[in-house]
Amino acid sequence: MDYGIVLFTSDRGISPASAARAAEAAGFSTFYVPEHTHIPVKRESPHPRTGDASLPDDRYSRTLDPWVALATAAAVTSRIRLATAVALPVESDPITLAKTIASLDHLSGGRVTLGAGFGWNVDELTDHGVPGNRRRTALREYLEAMSALWTQEEAAYDGEFVSFGPSWAWPKPVQAHIPVLLGAGPTEKTFRWIARHADGWLTTPADTDLDGHVALLKEIWAGEGRTDAPRICALGERPDPERLAHLDALGVTETIFGLPDRSPDEVEAWIGRLAGKLTLPGAPAGRARSAPACGPSSPEPATG
Repeated sequence: MDYGIVLFTSDRGISPASAARAAEAAGFSTFYVPEHTHIPVKRESPHPRTGDASLPDDRYSRTLDPWVALATAAAVTSRIRLATAVALPVESDPITLAKTIASLDHLSGGRVTLGAGFGWNVDELTDHGVPGNRRRTALREYLEAMSALWTQEEAAYDGEFVSFGPSWAWPKPVQAHIPVLLGAGPTEKTFRWIARHADGWLTTPADTDLDGHVALLKEIWAGEGRTDAPRICALGERPDPERLAHLDALGVTETIFGLPDRSPDEVEAWIGRLAGKLTLPGAPAGRARSAPACGPSSPEPATG
């Protein structure tokens, strides 16, 4: 099982480049960032964790653009994967977004993973012209259209939300297939969507009873004729050895830890302590035994 880091980016605190560089040096496998283009002041959508219009963190309205953030991280790293937890593709133009992601994959040497969400903030989606009751269809079309642009010499797509005629678009991604993970709650409907249109599931921090959820996902996955194994990335866990061993045995492929909203020096030290707890190859000497417990620190929920 791999270990990843998610930075709830904002216009304060550690920069994505510094956090990604520290995470790579410590031995983490993936660096994640979230996305919100804006947060409407007046809205009807309740936040998944607060249950009402209040937000648990002011960084929701201060979030950096994820692809710009990951581009700065790509420039100072060489190994760590660059991912979103989660991005909201339907809030961008699909042709332009396909170009952005392909360019990042090209320039980073094939390190991009697209973690996507349907969008919990329906009011935010509405401002982008996406009806809340059609967000699953919109995301499916965006992914299909972008895949066509990434893989076909002359790509075309005709759907409800995306439509364009035969077109040329380069660069193509370095990867033959950019992995797509869906961040959403664990329902049968969502798992069926994942099995048909994605490569795996990003849990939300609220998903603590993973045994039954993982079993259901695997059952649906096989029922949809998938012969590979789904990628399962768990958010909001603690670095408890017994818990991590259980997740590994369960089939979780990566556990992702949220960084605290502290000063750059404190965040880099936190990364080192966490690496020690996880006995990663880049952990500072002596940290594995002496490090205090590092718990989750309110990462961006992958609720999409």
